[in-house]
Amino acid sequence: MPKKKTSSTPKAFGPNAPIRLAMLGSTVGNGHPYSWTAMFNGYDREVMTKECPFAGIPAYLNKQPADTLTIPNVKVTHVCCVGDGGFTAEHVAKCALIPHVVAKPTDVIGQVDAVVIATDIGGEHVARARPFVEAGIPVFVDKPLVDNEADLKVFARWVQEGKWIMSSSAMRYAKEYLPYRISTHELGELRFASITTAKKWETYGIHALESIYPILGPGFLTARNIGTKERNIVHLTHRRGIDAIVVASSDMYGGFGCLQLCGTVGKVQVAFSDTFYAFKTQLEGFIQYLRTGERPFPFAETVELMKLVVAGIRSREEGGRVVPLSEIGPR
Repeated sequence: MPKKKTSSTPKAFGPNAPIRLAMLGSTVGNGHPYSWTAMFNGYDREVMTKECPFAGIPAYLNKQPADTLTIPNVKVTHVCCVGDGGFTAEHVAKCALIPHVVAKPTDVIGQVDAVVIATDIGGEHVARARPFVEAGIPVFVDKPLVDNEADLKVFARWVQEGKWIMSSSAMRYAKEYLPYRISTHELGELRFASITTAKKWETYGIHALESIYPILGPGFLTARNIGTKERNIVHLTHRRGIDAIVVASSDMYGGFGCLQLCGTVGKVQVAFSDTFYAFKTQLEGFIQYLRTGERPFPFAETVELMKLVVAGIRSREEGGRVVPLSEIGPR
């Protein structure tokens, strides 16, 4: 049996070393334990297709060629689905070929090299991550990392102490938006951006925010949410003189990932479509971080994005007040 890690600071694994992951947690409506694991382990096509409680997952997995489905030299070896997602760890293991099911998340300490916290309730993530951060185990946390200022300060402190923590939305990697992450020169100076998502601001607002963040870059100044919990309409300002509107409307499933960019000489409208590519590229970013010790993007970007999430909640709860990001810590 592998020895329990005692170091509080992780070390890079190198380019070809095998990496063992644990897939942890479950929340309502979040099928990442199934889909993300399949991108490491492969999956039982018949069982996944017939039994996965998220029909969209086998729909896009089954389209992928077998030789490009998985990320090499990485396996999810352990799974624990503590939470209220409505599915069991045993069923995830059956669908996605995971050899070990454990009763408690902390049972994986000493058995794996890194953990994936596959839950999307930001207010739970400090508690879910703490045992692994304190044990010196690298952690990938599903979006959003947090939904409140106090927890953001905790994660920021851990990263400052040298802990290996990464969190992102897969929309950062959407291939449909890639040309505009590289350059918006043909549009002139950007003046307006809009992006849409379904579901709740607290859980899905980050998908919309992280879609536009790599295009606009750091420098968001304020957020004002003039909507409701069901229909969030958030106006953001940016230091580059750009206004952005982010809409998170609970049942707007037909409008997920509709991006618009308008500049002084041109405009573009783009719709997101390739879920598999975005998820796999996101996970490859985490694995590259484990192998090299180099972040795919600065943690400061995650901090700014979480401030936008928090500001959107705070503004809505305070009657649409304009919330400067500068009032939210860490500063």
